[in-house]
Amino acid sequence: MHTRTLRSLRRGAAASALTALLALAGCSSGGGTQAVPKSPQRISDDQAAAVPGDQASPAPEGSSASPKGPVLPDAELTPATGSFTAKEKKYLHGRVPENMDPAAVLQAGQETCQRIERTAAHDKDAAIGAIIAGEVPSAVDAITQLCPKQKPLLDAAETGFTDGTHTKPEPGTYRALTTAEGCTWKALGAGAKVLASGPGPDGPKKVTAKIPAGTRTFVSSGCYAWLPA
Repeated sequence: MHTRTLRSLRRGAAASALTALLALAGCSSGGGTQAVPKSPQRISDDQAAAVPGDQASPAPEGSSASPKGPVLPDAELTPATGSFTAKEKKYLHGRVPENMDPAAVLQAGQETCQRIERTAAHDKDAAIGAIIAGEVPSAVDAITQLCPKQKPLLDAAETGFTDGTHTKPEPGTYRALTTAEGCTWKALGAGAKVLASGPGPDGPKKVTAKIPAGTRTFVSSGCYAWLPA
């Protein structure tokens, strides 16, 4: 089976284009909650580093790592005004470092949902590719617990894999989630024999890789992420 991870990639023009698209999706979609104050405490760079992000996981239900250091107990997960819903408390459980406003952590998760939702409305492949490549912090937990309507995007992302090297890939036809020039791939068999490769010097903008049976290693570069065709 091919490796299915949600790790960050830096792939030149492809990553830059998707990052720009995600940035455009950063404005609010109107799906906020009364539990978040209008001007919540903003998370500093040091605090952001302490909040757990996504870990390599083959399933949307995969758990995230604990923050670096003590966390607020559930009994203290209360906003300045109002109250958190059950699903919001579930999202915040174990992820709010001490001396941090839990409403600010919740708002970060809600903004993640908004970015994914608005990106998908513009370009569904861009949203799926960003999830596969780890471009959206805490996408797995945010979608699973805060915006489950976007779970089909997670399901699609779990069928794909990142650019790079993968051993014992599942045979089949896959498409690269980028139209940037420079995407190349090879399917290697025993003794590193090239069984298939592409797209060639005059290849199409949309790259398709056909991984034959007997492939031991699949290597791609500049392709950002892959989904079954």
